[in-house]
Amino acid sequence: METFETNNGPVRGLRVSDGVVAALGIPYAAPPFGPRRFKEPQPAPAWDGVRDCTRFGAVAPQSAQLPGAPAWSPGDEDILTVNVWTPAAAGDGLPVLVWIHGGAYTFGSSAQPDFDGTALARAGLVVVTLNYRIGFEGFGHVPGAAGVGYPDNRGLLDQIAALRWVRDNIAAFGGDPGNVTLAGQSSGAASAACLMVMDGARGLFHRAIAHSAASPCYTVEMAEATTREIAASAGCPATPEGLAGTAPEVLLRAGDAVVEAYRRDAGSGSRHYDPSLYAPVLDGDTLPVDPLTGMARGLSRDVDLLVCHTTEEYWLLDAVGSCAKVTTEEQLGTFAADFGLPDGLVDAYRAAAPEAPVLDVYLAVFGDLLFGEYSNRLAEQHAAGGGRAYLSRFDRRRTGPEGTVRAWHCADIPFAFGNLHNSDLAFLIGGAPTAADRDLSDRMVRAWADFSRTGEPGWAALDHSAGPTAPVMTWRAEDGEGQDRPTSGQNGEGPEGIESGDMRALLWAKAEFPLLRA
Repeated sequence: METFETNNGPVRGLRVSDGVVAALGIPYAAPPFGPRRFKEPQPAPAWDGVRDCTRFGAVAPQSAQLPGAPAWSPGDEDILTVNVWTPAAAGDGLPVLVWIHGGAYTFGSSAQPDFDGTALARAGLVVVTLNYRIGFEGFGHVPGAAGVGYPDNRGLLDQIAALRWVRDNIAAFGGDPGNVTLAGQSSGAASAACLMVMDGARGLFHRAIAHSAASPCYTVEMAEATTREIAASAGCPATPEGLAGTAPEVLLRAGDAVVEAYRRDAGSGSRHYDPSLYAPVLDGDTLPVDPLTGMARGLSRDVDLLVCHTTEEYWLLDAVGSCAKVTTEEQLGTFAADFGLPDGLVDAYRAAAPEAPVLDVYLAVFGDLLFGEYSNRLAEQHAAGGGRAYLSRFDRRRTGPEGTVRAWHCADIPFAFGNLHNSDLAFLIGGAPTAADRDLSDRMVRAWADFSRTGEPGWAALDHSAGPTAPVMTWRAEDGEGQDRPTSGQNGEGPEGIESGDMRALLWAKAEFPLLRA
């Protein structure tokens, strides 16, 4: 057992491997329920004696049950906690990596096995993962809440509170508060992008890693319309009093019912395909500008940015049944119209792979739209605003007796964290890792560690003037020489011969439509 002194009192961690100690479930803010519900995070109370921090804290309210992670139960309230992994004998002043989990702003936690920080700590980092409010608790808009202090983007405010905890306490774990990298995947990456342009987060981190950043942000009007739907489903008024008086589990069930209604209704527009009720709200206060606009204005130019996306993002969402099936040309045309896609874009994907099933074309376009292209634009706009940005893509596949595991959403994270051997992650990576897989993981861990330490992951930064031919690192697991090397183009090879890099250069580069404009 190891003890660390924090500002609120000493905590006891545990040695998780040779040379690495973890302290889990440390409160960084007070439980956000009762009189604190829907309010900004409040300071965590101090404690007497040594607090046992050898297990993860409670997860935020959610209905999901993820493999290897705890579930939320009504009554679990002390949810705003951090976990720290540190090299036990490495001394002081180590670079710090702070991780924000993804999950469509609706599910997920820092206790997922993907996010164990042991391997990154062995690489010389102090790793911090955190829980924050999600779903309505964290991102639901409360109409008319200005007078009662219920801000929008409470989940982002929680993340800022965790970063302040890191600034004030991480030296006790050997970390350097002046060398902090903020990292995340999917909605966690988009959260990091939002924090890059928020005044409240300025100076709390110095670099950012964004894997498969999810678009978009919502306007206040969009968020308010969603709240009305959830309140109607919950049977409560869409008012501060009505929402605060409704238990979290009731709002969860109501949100799930709204999602299911969109799934069943093919005529419900863009939300039919993969209903996501929550996103950061452009409220003019906590988040005054969307990340793409803010980066282009230079609001984040002092933060180095490393961007990655997978080349087959949406195949995971199809595999787990969370998105609608599009299997006919008529459905594909409706999909394009519902999202306002540029004329000719879907036809060009089809022309690049004339033998591919309609479903594959749909998944390729949808993945590029929601993750790949938005991620690329973050890097481009950051470079345009004077920042330093690096591009990469994850293109590892595996074929076995049970079929092909693609380079799909989330598959890159166990490799970057160095967590390939956990059986709960077998679905993502296709079973036990091979020697080539382990080698790929070692290289990705080293790139994260080098970027966190120096701001350079090992390849050239984007030159904004070069446009879509800028260098990009492609991560693959292959035998032989040169499996990972910078190439030109900003997307990877798509399914069945669809060259997403070509599609992107020809069609996405100048496309403007609401999803990419926030």
